[in-house]
Amino acid sequence: MSWLTAKLPGTGGLYKEQPDDFQVEELPLYPCSGSGEHLYLWIEKQGISSRELLRQLARGLRLNERDLGYAGLKDARARTRQMISIPVRCSDQLAGLRLHNARILRSERHGNKLRLGHLAGNRFTIRLREVHPQAAERAAAIFAVLQQRGVPNRFGEQRYGVLGNSALLGLLLLKNDYSQFCRELLGDPAAIRNPEWHAAATAFRNSDLQRCLDSLPQRMRDERRLVRLLLEGNSARSAVLALPRNLLRLFLSAAQSQLFDQLLEQRLPDLQLLQNGDIAFKHGNGACFRVTDADQEQQRADDFEISPTAPLFGHKLMLAEQLPGRQETALLEKVGLTLTSWKLGAGLNMPGERRPLRVPLMHPQISEADENSLLLSFCLPKGSYATSVLFELMKK
Repeated sequence: MSWLTAKLPGTGGLYKEQPDDFQVEELPLYPCSGSGEHLYLWIEKQGISSRELLRQLARGLRLNERDLGYAGLKDARARTRQMISIPVRCSDQLAGLRLHNARILRSERHGNKLRLGHLAGNRFTIRLREVHPQAAERAAAIFAVLQQRGVPNRFGEQRYGVLGNSALLGLLLLKNDYSQFCRELLGDPAAIRNPEWHAAATAFRNSDLQRCLDSLPQRMRDERRLVRLLLEGNSARSAVLALPRNLLRLFLSAAQSQLFDQLLEQRLPDLQLLQNGDIAFKHGNGACFRVTDADQEQQRADDFEISPTAPLFGHKLMLAEQLPGRQETALLEKVGLTLTSWKLGAGLNMPGERRPLRVPLMHPQISEADENSLLLSFCLPKGSYATSVLFELMKK
């Protein structure tokens, strides 16, 4: 991987050493109206994923997870604050609701269910420990460049799962390789530290499904469900497609993300430079248009009004043209896919979209918490990851 700020030395350091070292707070897209059929819960959680939080709420309120609304998924290894919407009819049940590693801070009524993407962005507060003695000065210099040229809009490490293989699982789905998908879902024993999970993954690769099921931790519900279906004689295809649709779409989305990141790498360090044939993104309203005269449009990019994009591949995607388009087509061919590969049916179609190669860094602040640590605060638009900023800062 390359840096946009490669010429500037990094701060070094470590993060997520303690739970409060990484804090994320959603920035709502709109205020609640105070009336309506939905109740927005402002929830703080720590040490659990958003999916686990949704499971707890659905179980505790006796709801289907489809009845819950959320704007985005938040990292498990952080202290996070986010909105979750529930039907207002469940209000009376909140007093008896018990959440593990989460608490409801406040609630407000609104007319609409919260939808994915309905947030303006996120505010991050991050402590870097064991940094370089000149970390504050180095961070200030890097922040200045990122404010001027933008933050590379990479996907974060959490996008690729605890074993880093979520994108591979998505590619296997796209290629209909269900047997290999099962192996990857259970995991490579060499990459697994948990002894029970390690034993289960080893048993699966030895074709001992019963021992695999007996060894899997109870919390690994999806993996247990898949192995149980295989034990009952179901095909790998039917066992995989019986997994929750939101989980399978998460893997497909990770595959989109990994391919996007590869195209972003090809454009570094000049993510602000337009090329003929690019599809540009308007930061003001999210609309896209095809660039026919890059020289004429470049001033708008210099003013951060627009940015070049790369694709999140899908069956309805508009590809770029000329050199950017050739790069996109070559990458698809390299991994053995076409745009129609993303039309899987069964609720798994991925239409695709364009994503800007860079995003603005907003409200950056730096303070020295002590002689060995640095406290950072900044905001990013929705869908962007703080790890992209930390990658530039830390140079690790």
